[in-house]
Amino acid sequence: MFRGATKVTLDAKGRMAVPTRYRERLAARCDGQLIVTVDKDHCLLVYPLPDWEELERKLVRLPSMNKVARRIVRIMVGSATEVELDASGRILISRELRDFAGLEKSAMLVGQGNKFELWDETTWKETREAWLGDGDEEDGELPPDLETIAF
Repeated sequence: MFRGATKVTLDAKGRMAVPTRYRERLAARCDGQLIVTVDKDHCLLVYPLPDWEELERKLVRLPSMNKVARRIVRIMVGSATEVELDASGRILISRELRDFAGLEKSAMLVGQGNKFELWDETTWKETREAWLGDGDEEDGELPPDLETIAF
């Protein structure tokens, strides 16, 4: 499980050092093989390869005649990029993916259980504050599955 938010830095080439506390888990889970893709919130998603392959199988089975499903597959699978932890524990984020997420130097790596989100640090702080504010009404009601969880 990946949890917590960690400030990370990207170098001029787009390399990001994965925090040490995750490296051993990533080595055991996926031998350092990761997939980086885009998210509709303009951050990047970083999956261990086996978790991505499971999701990808589900995505490609979505009905191709459904416009929304087709867009999701095009964006997520079409943007998916294989990366590998190097000997220094870094991954290389492509220029295209960095541009999509507005990543320059300072970023936030946010654990989400089976994956990470990689955000531009300023965007992360602004988005987090908006979420913690009065609420985002555009997303509607709380899903029934969440109604049974006590926080």
